Amino acid sequence: MAQSRPDSKPKRRMRGFEPAAQLVAARVKNVGESRGFAVARLLTHWAEVVGPEIAAHSRPVRVSHGKGFGATLTLLVAGARAPLVQMQIEQIRDKVNACYGFNAVARIVLTQTAPIGFAEGQAEFTPAPRRAVPPDPARVAQAEGIAEGFDNPALSAAMRQLALNILSRRDINDRKANP
Repeated sequence: MAQSRPDSKPKRRMRGFEPAAQLVAARVKNVGESRGFAVARLLTHWAEVVGPEIAAHSRPVRVSHGKGFGATLTLLVAGARAPLVQMQIEQIRDKVNACYGFNAVARIVLTQTAPIGFAEGQAEFTPAPRRAVPPDPARVAQAEGIAEGFDNPALSAAMRQLALNILSRRDINDRKANP
């Protein structure tokens, strides 16, 4: 049986609520590192790194390190857009290296794919738009009543938002239970 080192104990989780990003951060980091991404920000904030125009038609797939200095970044690009992205490779490389903080990526390779058909190509390049559902006026009034009990305006606003979130979540769960 393998001996566990004393420093490899799982980190004790804090009590109460935790941000969702903190719960999945270790898993995202492990997946990113398995594909060569030392900085997960390149995957998670691709549109912010290269801009929305390029991000709409490309997606980072892998960073591979060869024998020489600098890595190779592989981008998945919808077939017809590949020549347009190819013309912007130097700008993309500069932006990616700015994300890393040094000249980490020496080369960028494009992989063309059909919008549908291949396993990697079936994923959409753009996220689905969020549906904005206006809050129920009765729920807003109920949240206002809860927030009135606080003197501090910042705390009152935070409690109002928390109450709206909890009340709307209950409303959604009620709709799921009674189709």
